[in-house]
Amino acid sequence: MKPIQGLHHITAAASDPQRNLDFYETILGQRLVKTTVNFDDPGTYHLYYGDLVGTPGTIMTFFPWPNMRRGRRGIGEAAAVGYAIPDGSIVFWQDRLIQMDVEFSTEDNRFGDAAILLQDPDGMPIELIESSDPTTIDHWGQGPIPAQHALRGFHSVTLWLDTLDKTADLLKDGLGYTFVNHDGERHRYKAASNDRALYVDLLKKPGMNRGAFGAGSIHHIAFRTVDDEEQQEYLDLLRSAGQQVTPVKDRQYFHSIYFREPGGVLFEVATDAPGFAYDEPVEHLGSSLKLPSWLEGKRQQIEDVLPPLHRNHVTG
Repeated sequence: MKPIQGLHHITAAASDPQRNLDFYETILGQRLVKTTVNFDDPGTYHLYYGDLVGTPGTIMTFFPWPNMRRGRRGIGEAAAVGYAIPDGSIVFWQDRLIQMDVEFSTEDNRFGDAAILLQDPDGMPIELIESSDPTTIDHWGQGPIPAQHALRGFHSVTLWLDTLDKTADLLKDGLGYTFVNHDGERHRYKAASNDRALYVDLLKKPGMNRGAFGAGSIHHIAFRTVDDEEQQEYLDLLRSAGQQVTPVKDRQYFHSIYFREPGGVLFEVATDAPGFAYDEPVEHLGSSLKLPSWLEGKRQQIEDVLPPLHRNHVTG
């Protein structure tokens, strides 16, 4: 069994689906690679964004519940999503955000890297972090961002926790992460590969209230595993270590198991396969509503409830 190679995807809640689409696709240049529904609440979209093909480690997903109240930031949750941008791209992104009327601030030295800090339309913290780490992605050539400045998938995700030790032990002993360094109260752990989506940052926030879930809150973070066999090995390992892990769930484009780490954050271990070309060709990813077989009989009813989405970019 390989140690975890990095993040697979991150899933969050949003309010207005059109506003969410405009931000992630039009401003950040992440392609909408799958338009489907929340399998447990089919009257709600499930929107997936990533690179051209939805490579694991680039995938940001949302459940947009219209009129949902904003969440409250606090401990026991993933509190910020970091995207990697190439070295030398800070000025490009500053200029673009000013042009798009998006407020931001900068951080000059986080483990030696510069970062731009902003929020999405629902207040979820987004960080664009300059990085020289090698990354393998499929650039969306018909998107709004040129390849030399485009997001390179996730850089990191930050968890806010009251204490760090038990979560750190799970990352190291259960998932194969290694400790990198600390910067004040921020402790960084690295996955086993040398590609994208490598880092989990644990940020100690002693005495802070627990977060309250709502729009702009991260629902869970998912880690990569190659296939069903390897996922089963992780399920057995985690259960033997005392984690309350769900049975395998079929999410159509990957298979998933879930558990809560000791600090309260919902973790998932997801398979890379079968991927987003499972039910539509790459050139048409995200362009039509895709439903699993068990919901096809309710397609008209579902389409009548979902608000229409308008895209500003072609999907090729």
